[in-house]
Amino acid sequence: MKEKIKTGLELFAFFFKIGCFTFGGGWSILAQMEQEFVDKRKWLTKSELLDMVAVGRSVPGIMITNISMIFGYSVGGVFGGICSVLGITAPAILILSLVTVFYNKLKDNIWCASALRGIRSAVVPIIASAAFSLGKEAFKTKISITAGGIALLLCLFTDLGNIELVGLGVVAVLIWQTAVWVKEKAVENKAGEEKEENEHVS
Repeated sequence: MKEKIKTGLELFAFFFKIGCFTFGGGWSILAQMEQEFVDKRKWLTKSELLDMVAVGRSVPGIMITNISMIFGYSVGGVFGGICSVLGITAPAILILSLVTVFYNKLKDNIWCASALRGIRSAVVPIIASAAFSLGKEAFKTKISITAGGIALLLCLFTDLGNIELVGLGVVAVLIWQTAVWVKEKAVENKAGEEKEENEHVS
């Protein structure tokens, strides 16, 4: 019990920290998660993180809170999941509450505008770094590269939304997996028939 509480508090502290200092939304936070939990603590692999991203991106709700809940639960159970979500959301709530109070004074402040431009410039390479690192893990096979390329083209040149793209991805993989399964079964049946024929001849 004490170990679960300790793990939950560690998760809260980490997610609270990145919630305070990570800009650019969920993707930039993923870069911090990869650095802390994949590279440093070895609590999960890149493949496992990608699976969490896929689930968190596919279900309703805010992507990063979904991923935080899944990750926290996998590490520290229900308490770990709750601590992770509280940690990632608390800074945003506190900061936005403060900004809301002083919004009229801040919105036209030249120094605030300049700071935001600097933040936007720094966020892009952070997101690109996470995309490149996790992309190497995701695109290991020809089918994954093909699926990713098709999804990118559909995203760029059609009006399909994220839900439709995820749905098409699920259907495509199910069809492909079914085809592979049918092919393997056919090979097994053929091998079985050949074995029976050889035994019969013998």
